[in-house]
Amino acid sequence: MMLFAGSDASLTAARLIACGAMGLPVGLLGWWLVRALQSHDIEQGTEWRYDVSRINELRRADAVFRLLQPAVQLLARFNRGAFREALPEVQRHIHAAGLSRFWVAEEYLAKLQIIALLLSPVYVYVFYSWLGATGLPVALLAVLATVWLLRRRLASRAATRLLEIKRRMPFLLDLLTLLMEAGSPFLRALGEAVGEFHGHPVAEEFGRVPADIRMGKTRQEAFHALRARLADDEITSIVGSILQGEQLGTPLARVFRTQADVLRLKRSQRAETLAGEAGVNMLLPAVLVMAATVLIILGPFLLNFLTLGLAL
Repeated sequence: MMLFAGSDASLTAARLIACGAMGLPVGLLGWWLVRALQSHDIEQGTEWRYDVSRINELRRADAVFRLLQPAVQLLARFNRGAFREALPEVQRHIHAAGLSRFWVAEEYLAKLQIIALLLSPVYVYVFYSWLGATGLPVALLAVLATVWLLRRRLASRAATRLLEIKRRMPFLLDLLTLLMEAGSPFLRALGEAVGEFHGHPVAEEFGRVPADIRMGKTRQEAFHALRARLADDEITSIVGSILQGEQLGTPLARVFRTQADVLRLKRSQRAETLAGEAGVNMLLPAVLVMAATVLIILGPFLLNFLTLGLAL
């Protein structure tokens, strides 16, 4: 009886130790999640620092950065050296896609890498179950492919948003022209035009121009910032024409009207180009449809011919 009592006591103690060993990490994980989700701001020192404010804004805006800030910043240091040449393009895509201006390229790339790493256990489980040990290299390739796909998604999002801006920009320039010809000053006309397109990307980008001017930038510096954010050839030419018109003293209303006409002409040319390419793109599907139609029509005759030949 004493032997059984001793074994029961040791078994109970082992269970308590196992529960404690499992409960402690779970409790620490829950505490860390609660602390991370509270998103306390980093306090400024005696002097105001932009990097502290930038980190605080990212902690409020992005859950991944808030939860995994040390890992993001660690990977960002690695990306700064490993992908130095690709970072300017990533930064342009971040601005063009309308993401938070507080993101820097190396940190956003680190965020994508962390998302892929968080999915790696799923890839390992799936490919190891299907392929065994050979599935581990496939899982690694899947992680790398996830980073690449997320990077392509950012580029696609930037291209889509730029297309939306260029489609709506002629109407914004027309409205600016009418307001300025009616006697409104530039900043007031731009504010009213942006209000009419509220919620659209073109309003978000052009709405930052008067905000930059109110913060102390000159009109030329605000338009230079707009051109640097979007980094598109058509928008660059339009902003360059506006800046040149200001330098030469040309009325901005006339510049806006001219640029709106140029954008409409380019839009028509783009539509004509797409229409011309449609015939070439439809050639292969048309050939496949014709081949399928011929097979459907001639198939029964060929089968009858072959059947009679075998019978004879």
